[in-house]
Amino acid sequence: MGKKYAEPPVIEAVCEFKLPADSEWDLTIPGLIYERVSAEFPHKEQHLVQEVNMKQSSEGTQHQIHTSERAVFLSDDRKAFLQMGPHLLAVNCLKPYPSWVGFKPRIENAFRALTNTVRFETLQRIGLRYINRIEIPSQSLDLDEYFEFRPFLGENLPQDMANFIVGCMLPFNERRDCCKVQLTNVVPEEPGDTAFLLDLDYFLVRPQAIPVNGALEWVEQAHEQVETLFEGCISARLRERFEEVK
Repeated sequence: MGKKYAEPPVIEAVCEFKLPADSEWDLTIPGLIYERVSAEFPHKEQHLVQEVNMKQSSEGTQHQIHTSERAVFLSDDRKAFLQMGPHLLAVNCLKPYPSWVGFKPRIENAFRALTNTVRFETLQRIGLRYINRIEIPSQSLDLDEYFEFRPFLGENLPQDMANFIVGCMLPFNERRDCCKVQLTNVVPEEPGDTAFLLDLDYFLVRPQAIPVNGALEWVEQAHEQVETLFEGCISARLRERFEEVK
């Protein structure tokens, strides 16, 4: 089990399941799933979403923008919701994050509603993403006091950074999975503070490598890796700010 915090920095967590393009899907499916989840997500909305797809060709990288409509089912407090699009189910949780003990059952219930409605054997993609907002009441601080994952500037470079973004892709499970780790500074909510976003996006790299009956186990293992990476990115000083629960 990972560490628990009284003030976790998570502002959004999302678990996404994407089905193969040849799996069955029609316009009635979101409504059928809503019937199964309406007790927890009673409010319905429709949202337009833009997706950017990048393709490599002999002419270079091409960007294609697609607009799709998603059905959104929200909890009473609107802090948790499901997104349904063609061959897609996403479970979102906003701040305050209810801990994995609170988020995991929502993922399980939503996925079971999907598998009880749609027949498919594998998943094109699974993803588990945590976006953390960290705000520190100081305009002048040393990153190495707060982060183990941070930009590095050699001694022959200016050390004062106005803005930065640093990231890497870390492979797991013989490169079947990958986690994108990214840290960037952002505009603080309070004057005089310094703020950062720490984004951990763990996803399945090999399409259809996970069978349906192994999807929830994959999510559990992904969460363990994300917890480990999060702890590896922060210092003891940040753990104090998040008020670790012993």
